[in-house]
Amino acid sequence: MKHTSNNKQSRRQVIAGATAALAAAATAGPLVRGARAQKAEMSASEPFKYCLNTSTIRCGQRLDIAKEAELAAKVGFHGLEPWVNELEDYQKKHGDLKDLKKQIDDSGIKIVDAIAFPSWIVDDEKQRAAALEQAKKAMDLVSQIGCTHIAAPASGEKANGPAIPLAAIAERYHAMLELGDKMGVTPILELWGHSKLLGKVADVAYVACAAQHPKSAILLDIYHMYKGGSNFDDLHILSGMALPLVHTNDYPDKPDRSTINDSFRVYPGDGVAPLGKILHTLQSIGFDGYLSVELFNRTYWKESPEKVARASIEKTRAAVKAAMG
Repeated sequence: MKHTSNNKQSRRQVIAGATAALAAAATAGPLVRGARAQKAEMSASEPFKYCLNTSTIRCGQRLDIAKEAELAAKVGFHGLEPWVNELEDYQKKHGDLKDLKKQIDDSGIKIVDAIAFPSWIVDDEKQRAAALEQAKKAMDLVSQIGCTHIAAPASGEKANGPAIPLAAIAERYHAMLELGDKMGVTPILELWGHSKLLGKVADVAYVACAAQHPKSAILLDIYHMYKGGSNFDDLHILSGMALPLVHTNDYPDKPDRSTINDSFRVYPGDGVAPLGKILHTLQSIGFDGYLSVELFNRTYWKESPEKVARASIEKTRAAVKAAMG
């Protein structure tokens, strides 16, 4: 399907596209199908699976991705969400990723998603073409270790630049999705609360729908929903089947929304986020994917990776059980 920036859609067309895209995502993504296949292993008190984003254990004694996978499996996580630069580092040091894939497979962990920052959203056509090449390389790397999804945040957004219409962003996300079809890796549209373009649930929901692609999906983040001023009630508008994973965290009551940043994220249950309401709503909309703990707390980084990883899953599981109890 060809998208042009002059193509204007009626509300009825966008809504129709929304219904089709979100419904199709329920069956199109391998990650979602995998989640359903493992549903029997979950219980009413714990209807989700748990994932560790490697930023959470970015401690002084930096582990390589193989050790991170081993640690995540050891403490009880079902999935791991690494950053693409970790794969690049591993490749530079060891070469082929086949051994890494075997180590990850042997650990029993699943690589749920990967974090990368190609500037796919920029207005400049040449820069955008270069960004798609960067995305292609990242997708190739993650596919080599069995990962089928990669994050697509508003990378390339200029803080003081002109606003980019959401319809244009939808066309660019569609191009990313088409690239993903070729590479076997689905880019997930990520919410960034500090973004002027994709800072609210309404923004990413519109773009994901208007992209009109059967694998269109959204990556939400509890902290970023708060930072961007989204109402947590907005979650009930979405389909859980188009949410392969949710970045899970908590935040304190101070500093306020305007000045808080990523470093203030805390373990789930240690802040003031309405986790019970959020988790209940996720369950009610059919989400049965991964809660991926993503923190950037410098206090935690001073502690041992195992201590932080263990606290991450224990506190997340406790928050889920409290919400479902």
